[in-house]
Amino acid sequence: MSELILKNHAPDATGLVHEVTPESAGWGHVGFAVYELAPGRRLERAGDDDEHCLVILSGTCTVEAGPEIFRTIGGRESPFQGKPTAVYIPYRTAWAVIPESDLELAVCSAPGGGDHKIRLIRPEDVATSTRGRDTNTRHVADILPETAPAHSLLVVEVITPSGCWSSYPSHKHDTDNLPHESKLEETYYHRFDPPQGFGFQRVYTDDRTLDETITIEDGDVVMVPRGYHPCGTAHGYALYYLNVMAGPKRVWKFNTEECHRWLLG
Repeated sequence: MSELILKNHAPDATGLVHEVTPESAGWGHVGFAVYELAPGRRLERAGDDDEHCLVILSGTCTVEAGPEIFRTIGGRESPFQGKPTAVYIPYRTAWAVIPESDLELAVCSAPGGGDHKIRLIRPEDVATSTRGRDTNTRHVADILPETAPAHSLLVVEVITPSGCWSSYPSHKHDTDNLPHESKLEETYYHRFDPPQGFGFQRVYTDDRTLDETITIEDGDVVMVPRGYHPCGTAHGYALYYLNVMAGPKRVWKFNTEECHRWLLG
């Protein structure tokens, strides 16, 4: 099995399903975790050198962050139903999550810094757009775009309709060559509706020293350390993914693979 994928499995005793750290991924910036938590189970962390974005994938909870308390937030039944709720937490800030229903929670992290404030990101704060057309259509929800204050993190949700491609035409962001391209690591957390769906993601470089095509199923995580990374979903199944990106500079500038640029016209 590819080292770029974490297959879905039951949560451990703490509710942890997936965990990607810079150490486990062999990179320098992106951290990502998924928890499934029952009501009454408290998840808490001391402040460290990372900033965090807590994304409520489904369910309702209260979030305590530093002196702030955000009560009974979230509420959607799945990532496919409605816009997300999230909480941005700057570095050196302790936080806790208290589920009020069955809760699926994504914890996005990257090196922190600066003088950023704790804030609740409500569904009405999340800008949405539709990109592409025909079988290259996808619906985007910008949770933590580069226009929003943060030190390193970029966080976005995407829903790709049945039978469509996404992150396509193939693009990459693995070279520090601004203003043309920025260097960003990335994780994809995939979900399918209905959940028995499947799709494929290819991660590859120009010289093909990295070239892997991965079968993705509900609840899988794919890591993109470098290279192009398009994905597609089978007919009959909508694909959701949560992207977390971070790198030396908080700018998203991608480079479309030259042989596919004609599709942009």
